[in-house]
Amino acid sequence: MSAHLRTLLLGTAQAVRTAVLDHARAGLPRHVQGDSPGGDAQFDIDAVAEDAVWKHLTEHAPEPVAVYTEDNILRTTGPDPRHVLLIDPIDGTRPASAGLEMATVSIAAAPLTDDPTLADVCAAHLLELQSGKRLYADDTLAAPLEWHGYDWTLPRLSRTTSIDRMFWSLEFNGHPMRLMTDAYAHLVDASANTGGIFLFNSATFSISRIITGQLDAYVDIGNRVLRDHPATESDFRRVGRGNILHLFPYDIAAAVYLARRAGVVVTDAYGESLGPTPLLAVDPEAQRSCVAASTPELHQALLDTIRW
Repeated sequence: MSAHLRTLLLGTAQAVRTAVLDHARAGLPRHVQGDSPGGDAQFDIDAVAEDAVWKHLTEHAPEPVAVYTEDNILRTTGPDPRHVLLIDPIDGTRPASAGLEMATVSIAAAPLTDDPTLADVCAAHLLELQSGKRLYADDTLAAPLEWHGYDWTLPRLSRTTSIDRMFWSLEFNGHPMRLMTDAYAHLVDASANTGGIFLFNSATFSISRIITGQLDAYVDIGNRVLRDHPATESDFRRVGRGNILHLFPYDIAAAVYLARRAGVVVTDAYGESLGPTPLLAVDPEAQRSCVAASTPELHQALLDTIRW
């Protein structure tokens, strides 16, 4: 992993943050401008972030790179790129649009092959849009992570093992409320008072909070529910406005790489590795579920007690 590529990842994320904060200061009313290729609603702030990504990469990439983003799928800055950057310019568009802190710029890098997978990721960077705090790692780094802006040493994983004590987050965007409450309302009931339950609408923010010790677990189980119960597809398409909106590869590629290096137990909702996930696809077959936890015991407890 070259120092030039590391600089490019950090610089690209910072360019997005600058553009997004400038847009927020302008005080323009937020609105939906259309849909991404995967079908997720795209807000005006998404277009600002996408433009910032492309502008920075075309002006500053020291060598050609392939770029895969939420709105523009695959482009290259020049011929014969050796790496692909998988970028979600804003993971957490809705909190970012509301000026809340639960949003990041997510960038993962992998060698460009015919069919790169999440297991091929060799570097990743998450930058919090509001605070400027960041996490970075690559395959050449001796320590698990580099970090900036946090008041404690990272990773700082909790030792929580019990459902009733866990602080955790879950996902509802594109997920029918009834199906999700059928699956884990009893876990919410068990943990809401003696632990904590949160909805952030950002997989990267949620997973990274396990790395920082602020959360114990994160679940996004919609994709397993659909795979186990195909008859629910109409329900998922209803709340997705005709689309299946589960975890896209660009949602989780950077966060999963960083979490694994930090010692977080992170799998799909079957307990299987996310490594085979194709990086450059958004169709329902490429979408995934996720269960992440700070301890193996809590991870297994979630898999065992969610009502599949």
